[in-house]
Amino acid sequence: MSKKITLLALALVASTYAFSQVNSDQVERLKDTTNLSEVIINQNRLQIPFTKQTRNIQIITQEDIKRLPARSVNELLAYINGVDIRQRGPFGSQADVNIDGGSFEQTLILLNGAKISDPQTAHHSLNLPIPTEAIERIEIIKGPASRIYGINSLTGAINIVTKSATSNLISAQVYTGSSFQNSEDTKTGKYYGKGFQLGIMNKTSKFDHQLYLGHEDSNGQRYNTASKNNKIYYQGTYTPDSLNNIATSIGYIDNQFGANGYYASPGDKESYELVKTAFATIQSKHKLSEALTLSPRISNRYNEDDYRYFRHDLSKARSQHYNNAFMAELNASYDQNYGSFGLGVESRFENITSSNIGKHSRENYGGYIEFKTEMIKNLYINLGTYVNYNSDYSWQVFPGIDLGYDLHTNWKLIFNAGSSQRIPSFTDLYLNQRPANIGNPQLQAERAKQIEGAVKYTSAHIIAQAGYFYRTISDFIDWTRSVNTEPWQPQNIDNNKVHGFHANLRVDLNSPESQTKYYATIGYSYLHPKLEDELPNASKYTIESLRNQVNLNLTVSHKSWSLTTANRFNERLSYKSYYISDVRVSNQINKLNLYADAQNLFNVKYIEAGAVPMPGTWYTLGAKYTISY
Repeated sequence: MSKKITLLALALVASTYAFSQVNSDQVERLKDTTNLSEVIINQNRLQIPFTKQTRNIQIITQEDIKRLPARSVNELLAYINGVDIRQRGPFGSQADVNIDGGSFEQTLILLNGAKISDPQTAHHSLNLPIPTEAIERIEIIKGPASRIYGINSLTGAINIVTKSATSNLISAQVYTGSSFQNSEDTKTGKYYGKGFQLGIMNKTSKFDHQLYLGHEDSNGQRYNTASKNNKIYYQGTYTPDSLNNIATSIGYIDNQFGANGYYASPGDKESYELVKTAFATIQSKHKLSEALTLSPRISNRYNEDDYRYFRHDLSKARSQHYNNAFMAELNASYDQNYGSFGLGVESRFENITSSNIGKHSRENYGGYIEFKTEMIKNLYINLGTYVNYNSDYSWQVFPGIDLGYDLHTNWKLIFNAGSSQRIPSFTDLYLNQRPANIGNPQLQAERAKQIEGAVKYTSAHIIAQAGYFYRTISDFIDWTRSVNTEPWQPQNIDNNKVHGFHANLRVDLNSPESQTKYYATIGYSYLHPKLEDELPNASKYTIESLRNQVNLNLTVSHKSWSLTTANRFNERLSYKSYYISDVRVSNQINKLNLYADAQNLFNVKYIEAGAVPMPGTWYTLGAKYTISY
């Protein structure tokens, strides 16, 4: 508790200092490769500048990625307020993510607007080959987002936006780290990890290409947690003229890891898992007139999951799953002087063949329309609806509205209300892993309604927002059991109600000519969930949601040197709490960047998911070299 109070005090002091020292009319903005005032949030149909957004959206920028002591999307998301990363595998090998107290299945993952969530289980949705070097920004959209992205964005969505090639570059990065603790597997040597990444960008007048290759491996951080992954990612764009462009992306990752304690502790001490994921997307954009723009897209995601309960004996307790999701979309926008319309249709075809889930398939079709206008002075209006048909769950409609009112040049009141749905995964419905876990084919789809009000301040140096939301989820799905001798099974629980408060502050205290610069992000969220149904004795997800969360990231740079401290405090409903502090020191020497990380600096013992103790203090050294050609 004393650590919690100390961290809150630091956040308050830092925010007070920021507001007292910065005057947006007197101090020039530090030049950043990602100026949030210029960022456009592309919501598939309509493009809305970040400064005009009336949703609760947080962004991880290129500069954040460079500063933070992280090397994967999983680790980056852990530093964002309102996002709960629950890692089973350390070093990015396996992680679940949820937003504002939802379950990990209720958050939709997208790459440049294309859905890449896993239909078998969201345990694999973050199995991504996207290197941090390729990322322009990560957009975290909180609250029901079905009106924008369709089904399965029940409590929010995470959209990874990749860079465009702007020049001809070659980059190479290597890193290695250790906890300096003795290895239990080998009885000799220390626990360690290492990795490398190669990247190339090529830009011509009409074509640009990017290719990234990466490898990581570790002998773990305790018995049977070794991991290894290889990944490749390609992205290309063809722009014949200013009115048309075609873009494609292809990715593949081969990820394998010891899964001791991940899903069925203590019996799974010798378990091992291999996950292979491949996806491909091709999309284009065509400006047919000053008013009309069309954007078709097709994408495909394929996943293999081989779970070996006894890694040394594959003749029993082995689960093999193969699933595929194909999607086709047509998005359009139509602009008039009184406002803009967004509309489109999409279809998604999912199937699975599995040793203990069986063979199943389903289809989903959606259509949507929305309208935004600024015709009324100082008022932003964005409203619309999404109509969905699922072959298993029939028809549903998800309306929503976002409102924003400018109180002043920098101050805005925002309000939004929306609804959404989450279709149960194939694992939820059909899993047969007796006596440990069984599915429930009688499950109903989850349905959410949420309202939110907030006040937002935006200037060249400060972005601040504080708000309150109330959400209800009907037929909330959680894996439960009454006694330890029963298998875990998902059940619909009516109703899950959540009151939530959040406050976020992003501060840049610099002028371009300053040799010493300061940067800070501070966030706090409080969740108060209530279940109308009484829970059984055990719940996998509901009772482990966050109650209090604090994030404080501070960076001080002087000339070529930079120091970042990233701190987070999490308190769960079970009253389990932990405070983690990470540090990065880096130095830029011409084209060479050297960095040193210390994660979990105070060697805190904590668990985020399953029965997996997370690593203690882990030290990493890395170097990145970039050349132009």
